[in-house]
Amino acid sequence: MVMGETPGGNGVDGEADPIGPIVHPTAPTAPRAGRAPVRSVVHTACPYCGVGCGLLARPDGRGGATIAGDPAHPANHGKLCSKGAALGETLGLGTRLLHPMMRQGAGPLRRVSWDDALGRVAEGFRTAIERHGPDSVSFYLSGQLLTEDYYAANKLAKGFLGTANVDTNSRLCMASTVSGHRRAFGSDTVPGVYADLDLADLVVLVGSNAAWCHPVLFRRLEAARAARGTRLVVIDPRHTATASEADLALHLNPGKDTIIFAGLLAFLAEAGRLDTAYIAAHTSGFEAALARARALAPDIDAAARASGVPAADLAAFYRLFAETERVVTAFSQGVNQSAQGTDKVNAIINCHLATGRIGRPGMGPFSLTGQPNAMGGREVGGLANQLAAHMVFTPEAIDRVGRYWRAPRMATREGLKAVALFEAIAERRIRALWVMGTNPAVSLPEADRQRKALAQLDFLAISDNVLASDTLACQPHVALPALGWGEKDGTVTNSERRISRQRPFLPPPGEARRLGFAGAFGWDGPAAVFREHAGLSAFENDGTRDFDLGALATVDTAAYDALAPVQWPVRAGETTGETRFFAEGGFFTPDRRARFVAPEAPALAQPASPAFPLVLLTGRTRDQWHTMTRTGLSPRLGGHAPAPFVAMNPADAARRGIGAGDLVRLSSPHGAATLLAQLSADQPPGTLFAPIHWSDTTASGARVNALIGAEVDPVSGQPESKGAPVRAERVDAATRGILLVRGAAPVRDAAPWSAAWWADVAVAGGHARLFADARDATAWRQALWREEAWRQAGASGTAVEHDDGPAGLYRAARFDADGRVAAALFIGPAVAPPRLDAVKHLLEQANVAPEARRALLRGVDAAGSPGPQVCACFGVGRHALERLVAAEPGVDLATLGERLKAGTACGSCRPELCRLLRPAAAAP
Repeated sequence: MVMGETPGGNGVDGEADPIGPIVHPTAPTAPRAGRAPVRSVVHTACPYCGVGCGLLARPDGRGGATIAGDPAHPANHGKLCSKGAALGETLGLGTRLLHPMMRQGAGPLRRVSWDDALGRVAEGFRTAIERHGPDSVSFYLSGQLLTEDYYAANKLAKGFLGTANVDTNSRLCMASTVSGHRRAFGSDTVPGVYADLDLADLVVLVGSNAAWCHPVLFRRLEAARAARGTRLVVIDPRHTATASEADLALHLNPGKDTIIFAGLLAFLAEAGRLDTAYIAAHTSGFEAALARARALAPDIDAAARASGVPAADLAAFYRLFAETERVVTAFSQGVNQSAQGTDKVNAIINCHLATGRIGRPGMGPFSLTGQPNAMGGREVGGLANQLAAHMVFTPEAIDRVGRYWRAPRMATREGLKAVALFEAIAERRIRALWVMGTNPAVSLPEADRQRKALAQLDFLAISDNVLASDTLACQPHVALPALGWGEKDGTVTNSERRISRQRPFLPPPGEARRLGFAGAFGWDGPAAVFREHAGLSAFENDGTRDFDLGALATVDTAAYDALAPVQWPVRAGETTGETRFFAEGGFFTPDRRARFVAPEAPALAQPASPAFPLVLLTGRTRDQWHTMTRTGLSPRLGGHAPAPFVAMNPADAARRGIGAGDLVRLSSPHGAATLLAQLSADQPPGTLFAPIHWSDTTASGARVNALIGAEVDPVSGQPESKGAPVRAERVDAATRGILLVRGAAPVRDAAPWSAAWWADVAVAGGHARLFADARDATAWRQALWREEAWRQAGASGTAVEHDDGPAGLYRAARFDADGRVAAALFIGPAVAPPRLDAVKHLLEQANVAPEARRALLRGVDAAGSPGPQVCACFGVGRHALERLVAAEPGVDLATLGERLKAGTACGSCRPELCRLLRPAAAAP
């Protein structure tokens, strides 16, 4: 490519080669060769959720670091959740992809040079474009990318390859919010800030288990409740950890959020609680929206019948909302992940517009973002229906962006959104795909079908920093190593529009330092990319667009390196600070008025049926993240939910002969998964809940997105992950077991260790495999007596074993030359399986005397076992807590913290601690 000057940035003159010397847009922010962080403490940002916490990283000089919260960062003021606090445990290189790999024909991936790998990428994309046109190529990006990464990939595709087929896994979590904002405000603008949680008198959490998924913000809300009596209403089908802390919990039928807020709008009108002046001055479409609300929920009783919420609870919520001026309605995946998610978002926004409660301190609709840089991706056009700088595909915007970039092949229409993009792959309309920093073979709906689609591409490139994932198993032609958190250099934007620097504190490993944009776009580092991005945001803006970083468009490298967290807009000539939108109108529609939206009647895309009578809700567990490629490395994060599970109501389970801990096969029209049953009265009858985290890399047949259908919201393109029809059946097993292995991960498929069902989890000192099988204890012993079986598990040395055939028990262990447990095996009957919390400590034990080795095979430590983990931050187990509660009548939450430290760090375990205390408080 020939590089030239553009207004505010770099661009391309003339009709250049549409591919040219492809360079790697996953990590344009790699430190230059020879450059390593020199500061003893590095201020950086967390790579997990959209809270955007600031971190202090102190490298240890051996490839690791200690991590602490940054007290000066305005997003978290030094607090961290369990995942952020455990980041130091995830920095090893044992699972990393460190060198470029390439496949020839049907052969395996083999290490190659960067020149060969990038040349193959260029060839793959060039061939597809020449034969099938620019819309035959595509990029699938990730909210894990930095803004500079996102900007570069978007510019390459939409400005130089001529395709808008650039989408992101953020489509799966926040696209309905984007569409709802744009329909109402004319722009993807988050009106409020985190400080509104401190100032609100009522906070409504809709489809958000914030106590687990955004715990730092939930702790902030807890502080506001303690200081000023803020009331909390939670709207969710499940009685989550968050709902257990609410003043009022509304447990609605899945998918019926629109009914609740339509009923609220109608109630506000009847009660005379509308801000008629604001409606008249700053909005349009109110009468149509109110008429639709009255049709959907003519009165509270009708809203109660349609939503499944008791009328008395609905009435209490409506009165509380109507009578409270300062209201924040915060919503997350339970709203977004729906085939009617955009309508849900607009139903919420309608109520705030109708009362004028928007853009003022302590009030407004607020989207809690799922990924660390989903917002940054939205800012640079990482979605297929966007251009950069919050512009969309209007003729004016296409012309503006094209001129700024001097783009020779500017895309002129929207591209395919994620689900449609993969449908086009299956239909052979897309021939080449570059996946960056995400795992679509696990995370997309109808995941089995997506795997087949990936395998038939003419060309597939994957950029990632892990050596094994379900997507990498789809036989890419090229695999390129990407920098990981701790090595990357750039910016991220959190849920309140605050830009933070993610700074490197570790040198790039292996050959990852080759990554960058050296020759393609002329950038000499991330600061140059950021300047161009900021310049485009201000280019021909003049206040007509919400997103404006004009004051940062000339920041030099030193100032960029030192950039403090800053909230946009950051307009040239204006002072910076917390900014809210829309208190005085000023929307970004053509007439500068907000639009009320009349939502459609809600219904699940695939309702339950006699063949599939249960409704599956998916989501996250407390201590894990996405597909566990990072959090799965931490032993303390694996303790709370070590194996894939499905939560069921006891009545639903009893009707199917399913008991607690049984294996359950879930099946839908699209796929199946086998999970462990977890029985809870908090799970509404007729529904199930299963976490999204496990993949074929970490468990057998536990990918719950294989069950989810590909129906999407017609506006946002977001699939419905909160309402899949399934059936549940008990799976018989003769035995259950645990294999502990020091060091490397357990064997997976090598006989004789393979089992019908298994799940791997990191434990202190090594790894554990939990498994179930049709073989009884005697058959296991016969299969495992051979020396080579133990060598496959990575163990040799002195062996001890215990075989109790009549009791269905078999236990064995191997010890290394230092007397440490190298591997241990515990097998029992399926009705009484061995407990991981009772045996996982064995790998931590030092020199075990020969006379004590057989005692280890008991596999139980009733007197001292901490029990299943409750507090991840300090490793506090349920048994230890129960012993303290039993020993000290009247013990409270503060005492648990003083004695055991439980609940004193991130606080995400506090709801569970409160539940442990309630039976004691209720006892006579």
